[in-house]
Amino acid sequence: MGRLSNQVALITGAGSGVGLAIAQAFLAEGAKLVLAGRDAAKLEKAAQSLNAGDAVTIVPTDITDPAAVAKLVEQATAAYGKIDILVNNAGTNLKARTMRELTPESWQTLIRTNLDGAFYCIQAVLPQMIARKDGVIVNINSVSGKRAYPLAGAAYVASKFGLAGLGNCLAAEERENNIRVSNIFPGEIDTPILEVRPNPVTEEARKVILKPADVASAVLFVATLPPHVSVPELIIKPTAHVYS
Repeated sequence: MGRLSNQVALITGAGSGVGLAIAQAFLAEGAKLVLAGRDAAKLEKAAQSLNAGDAVTIVPTDITDPAAVAKLVEQATAAYGKIDILVNNAGTNLKARTMRELTPESWQTLIRTNLDGAFYCIQAVLPQMIARKDGVIVNINSVSGKRAYPLAGAAYVASKFGLAGLGNCLAAEERENNIRVSNIFPGEIDTPILEVRPNPVTEEARKVILKPADVASAVLFVATLPPHVSVPELIIKPTAHVYS
């Protein structure tokens, strides 16, 4: 019996990178999984790599559409009866990210994916967690949600600061319903999002930054703690980098 046996987890942005690594970690501990993401082909490939049969369900979803998110939660609940753990992992960035380069359209792209999408998922899952007086919500943030690093860009930073505030406020509001909310703030991670950096990331730099499995281990730690224990914030960074 794994530590997440009889638990159902909904993971957004689950087709690759950190989302897929979290799925692998949760599955190894006995959880049933609902994987969400925009790209149906990537989700199918991810599910095949997990090779878990009926323990994994994929639901292609655009989380920037509240109606689509409501349908996602309906399908997830219909598949397994409940959602115990929500992992808001979906996120994006753009190459043209400085304040001078941002447009109203590109600003909205980042805010809608990185912040609005998490809100829609929380809003759709929260009623059943409140009814059960139990639930875990993990927001995959970024150290850019703690420090306004120019490298990340103004819109990305704003979206991540907003996500931190959303998580902290939710945790305070729903603490009496035993709903635990954790904001995890990783430093640089070797994932496909690096491909949209304004300047290419060298192989040497990739060697010392976090791997998706590192972040997945942090998420698993939070998700497997006893119900009376909550981790509001967890910062994880490459040893070689400075956090200041």
